[in-house]
Amino acid sequence: MAGQRIGWRAYVASGGGVDTDAQAFITAAAITNTTQQNAINTLVTDFKGYGIWSKMKALYPFVGGTAAQHRFNLKDPRTINDAFYLDFIGGWTHTSTGALPNGTTGYANTKFTISQVYPSSITNIHVSYYSRTNSYNYYMIGVADQVGAASGVYVQDNRTRQYYSALNDSAGGITVVKSQSSIGHYLTSRTSLTSLKGYINGVVQGSNTSTQSPLKSTIPIVLGGYSSRSVGYPIWYYYGNKESAFASIGDGLTDTEAVNFYTSVQKFNTTLGRQIGTPIV
Repeated sequence: MAGQRIGWRAYVASGGGVDTDAQAFITAAAITNTTQQNAINTLVTDFKGYGIWSKMKALYPFVGGTAAQHRFNLKDPRTINDAFYLDFIGGWTHTSTGALPNGTTGYANTKFTISQVYPSSITNIHVSYYSRTNSYNYYMIGVADQVGAASGVYVQDNRTRQYYSALNDSAGGITVVKSQSSIGHYLTSRTSLTSLKGYINGVVQGSNTSTQSPLKSTIPIVLGGYSSRSVGYPIWYYYGNKESAFASIGDGLTDTEAVNFYTSVQKFNTTLGRQIGTPIV
């Protein structure tokens, strides 16, 4: 069941008080609002309590309300490319509810290139996107570099079909034919060569056990859209128009971890008054 706490344990910073990783982000992003500070601190301690903090490589909570504040990676809040510090390109609107691309020119470069982050073989990865917009536009987060067919990593939803991919070709991905609003926390997760699953709000939407030969893209994952490149051609961008209240990239998550991940993110957005669906407190 979405929102159920599974395997949680309390975590506090050494010596009590604000978690040191949370404080590093709060300081770097100049978060001065007490409610926002507390929400960030709880999010970090919940991730650590559930044992999933170590699986995260890039966490974008989109808190603070400005483009300058929304650029920071909670997991590593340095202002360098290796910390996956966002560059917002084209048209975006930044508010207290999140970051909204305009659907025609806007995307965010994460600087997260799978072939660089994972120099050796890779069999597990996840990406997630918390959408606050119900629209027919597909694109939320992703990449597909034609080093080979099995390099796609993305989540997409046009209200009648959802697509989930993580190191697979189209045959090895997940397509869900289901009319619904395109809002909520989307997650695609590969945990092995034969296990790919797609989730909305911690609930499995589909799975695929097709054996794949993962290929690592050589161009960055983008937020608010989708990046693609064919061999010998420049990068091509597809643009989304779904406001994001959270996004992430990291190692693959199990069913239990996916539920706990959603619980933590929904609780965070509930505190900020911008959650979609049932509040979690």
